[in-house]
Amino acid sequence: MGGAEQSHVNLAHPEEIFYEYLRRIGHIVDLAAPEGRPITALHLGAGALTLARYIQATRPGSVQYAVELERELLDFVLQQLPLPDGTDLHTVIGDARDALADLDPALQFDVVILDIFSGPEAPAHIACEEFYQEARARLAPEGLLIVNVGDEPGLTLVRSQAAAMRRAMTDVAAFAETGMFAGRYPGNIILAGTQAPWPEAWTAELTARGPHPAVVLAGVDLDKLAG
Repeated sequence: MGGAEQSHVNLAHPEEIFYEYLRRIGHIVDLAAPEGRPITALHLGAGALTLARYIQATRPGSVQYAVELERELLDFVLQQLPLPDGTDLHTVIGDARDALADLDPALQFDVVILDIFSGPEAPAHIACEEFYQEARARLAPEGLLIVNVGDEPGLTLVRSQAAAMRRAMTDVAAFAETGMFAGRYPGNIILAGTQAPWPEAWTAELTARGPHPAVVLAGVDLDKLAG
């Protein structure tokens, strides 16, 4: 889009993720439940369904929902890049916040993944505490809210979203390439919200998994970023 690559998938090996920020999200999803156990996942922003493919490959039998604003994009992806056999994916065309409200109230998700923000001009009705509270209400008791924040130098959007998520979730951690936290160049920082205190073991696990170099900020270490 606009001359920039948006997605990458390996149809033969969907468990292999090319983009670093998506690998980081995948590694957080890995911690959401015991290895290999099916989960329920909600993707707000579908892209090429890279993470839906990853979850099916690593957790066969998972039930997934994907919300995408652009019908043409989703149709193209599904036609040109077939999903792995056995994928249980339900697609919804529409605005992420509206779709969240319209989903079956009985549905609870082990992970809700928001991958919509691509710069400082994020949709105000999504980049806010109220939306994160609505997302939390759809989580299972130990479910995770994972948000990819693409931002510019200065990290204005990252800071505001970390603060908003902290007000909506019990705890929040930020996961990114080490240099991103200096705020000197554009890139992606992953925010993960939990409904219990952030497990210290997860910090070590995610740092070890990378991609490298990697840093996880949680607790007082996140204070400077979240304000």
